[in-house]
Amino acid sequence: MFKKILIANRGEIACRVATTARRLGIATVAVYSDADANARHVKACDEAVRIGAAAPRDSYLRTDRILEAAIATGAQAVHPGYGFLSENDGFAEACAAAGIVFIGPTPSAIRAMGLKAESKRLMEAAGVPLVPGYHGADQDPALLRSEAARIGYPVLIKASAGGGGKGMRVVSEESAFDAALASCRREALGSFGDDAVLVERYLQKPRHIEIQVFGDTHGHCVYLFERDCSVQRRHQKLLEEAPAPGMSEDRRRAMGEAAVAAAKAVGYVGAGTVEFIAEPDGRFYFMEMNTRLQVEHPVTEAITGLDLVEWQLRVAAGEPLPLQQHELRIHGHAIEARLCAENPDADFLPSTGRLHVLRWPAHVAFERANGAESAAVRIDAGVGEGDAITPYYDSMVAKLIVWGRDREQALVRMDRALAHTHLVGPQNNVAFLRRVVNSPSFATADLDTGLIERERAGLFDAPPLAPEWVAAGVVAHALAHERAGEDADPWSRRDGWRLHGSALRRFEIEHAGMSLRASLQRTRDGAMQLQVDTVVQAFEVQALGAERHDVRLGARRLMLSAYAVGEHLAVFTPDGSAWVREVDVLAHAGDGAGEGGRLTAPMPGKVVGFLVGAGERVRRGQALAVMEAMKMEHTLNAPCDGVVKGLRFAAGEQVAEGEALLDFEPAAAAAA
Repeated sequence: MFKKILIANRGEIACRVATTARRLGIATVAVYSDADANARHVKACDEAVRIGAAAPRDSYLRTDRILEAAIATGAQAVHPGYGFLSENDGFAEACAAAGIVFIGPTPSAIRAMGLKAESKRLMEAAGVPLVPGYHGADQDPALLRSEAARIGYPVLIKASAGGGGKGMRVVSEESAFDAALASCRREALGSFGDDAVLVERYLQKPRHIEIQVFGDTHGHCVYLFERDCSVQRRHQKLLEEAPAPGMSEDRRRAMGEAAVAAAKAVGYVGAGTVEFIAEPDGRFYFMEMNTRLQVEHPVTEAITGLDLVEWQLRVAAGEPLPLQQHELRIHGHAIEARLCAENPDADFLPSTGRLHVLRWPAHVAFERANGAESAAVRIDAGVGEGDAITPYYDSMVAKLIVWGRDREQALVRMDRALAHTHLVGPQNNVAFLRRVVNSPSFATADLDTGLIERERAGLFDAPPLAPEWVAAGVVAHALAHERAGEDADPWSRRDGWRLHGSALRRFEIEHAGMSLRASLQRTRDGAMQLQVDTVVQAFEVQALGAERHDVRLGARRLMLSAYAVGEHLAVFTPDGSAWVREVDVLAHAGDGAGEGGRLTAPMPGKVVGFLVGAGERVRRGQALAVMEAMKMEHTLNAPCDGVVKGLRFAAGEQVAEGEALLDFEPAAAAAA
């Protein structure tokens, strides 16, 4: 076994590899860019080496610098993770030339499976089922058009060297073929440097099912069962599960044996995934092979009780596979959700910003699976609270994996785990994932790659959290912070206690672009009533910490959490979440916090526009600028009388948290 390895990646996969290496007593070396100098994966390893600037082309894609780091630190092997250089045959060859083991397949296997058209010719020769289509080298547009007519519309044009949904077009009729082909080629050339395409029959209601395979240098190859990855957006996976719902033993065996045949056709060594597209009637076809560990490998680990990274290390060190096919078993059901910084309501546009709050489910149970402990809830993350999601790398924040005795239990655990995942900062898909998990199609395992579009009405533009629970969160947070640090002496309390009579406190809340008014009535015996608009209900709250509260409103009781972020409050309940701002009614609406206003961005966002110009005199509380953040518009007001000296940004520009939007001179300073 190796004594030291270098992990040529970042984020959660680098942390994941480091965890297994540490358990096996293997020293680890991290590499990092300038943007990742303080990243979690750097701290997870024994050593770390800077390899360049933030952009991947200047750091994580620099073969020379990574190998220099490996040689300088005495690493015997390099684990490439996934993405970046993990499927780069040139990098694998460079490792071998430097006398360093590449923890992955041979360069020839990477090359053979790297081009879709070439890999499909190999699979056809190996007897692996293929989607009817054209995979030839002749790329004449007229020939491609005639092949599409032979296959029959609709057809799918795919970049031969592609991946991640890029360079793909569905064509429904011959008149649209030429334009789709040209567009596909342009995108393929720009993304992969190769405009070759293949044309295949477009399957109706297909499922995306992949088989985990493993080969060693002793001629053994096994399949570790399947994963269903049908739930996708933009042709990219969002939810994965194992085993695939509705999979019969005969079909599982047929797909597994086909995947092993595909791997053996290229002399495969290490972890790989053979991806199939499957039709409702059970027919399946080879799509491609990923010559690396997959993002979704934890669901396979959960149902087998195995550590696939350990298998990778042992195979790369020359050991035989730890188990043979007849020794492998499926235990229970696992589901993985990819938590991403993106906006589902804006076509999943990636988002950036600081993770002000990042809290995971507090309770993680353990069950027995295959003789080993398997976490019922597992978090694979490369970031923590206070870290930032930058524009340089993938938008994935973490992977949330649950395991259950069966799919029904796994679904319940996933719903609860997502409900207790609190993320405040960049826009994210946590609430959207929960809606997908609870959608009729996913709940009943009616799976295919069109699920999100089919369930669109219930997944997008979800209604906001009910006003009464928004107000309950704000009031619970306010009461908890008023009581913090107070003496038992009733005369020092600020919670509205009275010797006689009752106390009334009013709240004005900005929520979902609307103003919400609430009032809390407290009698001298401590009983409380909360009025939201015209509805009055009994209200009780018990603080379970600075941020978690046990709240009863009327006949219903909920556990909710509230986190203060600058001038705003994030409220999380089992019913959903809200991003709100409490208006200080004493300082008058429009006055900001503290001095009556602010000139800096309360969080990362975009400048909508300025309401004043340079040289203009303004009064305290006057609106100066409007910015957009967290799907809401925020007005910034003058902290006092003064003069606007200059504007620092233009409308539409992005700003970071705390950046001054304009230069302002208070009236007192101007008079002096």
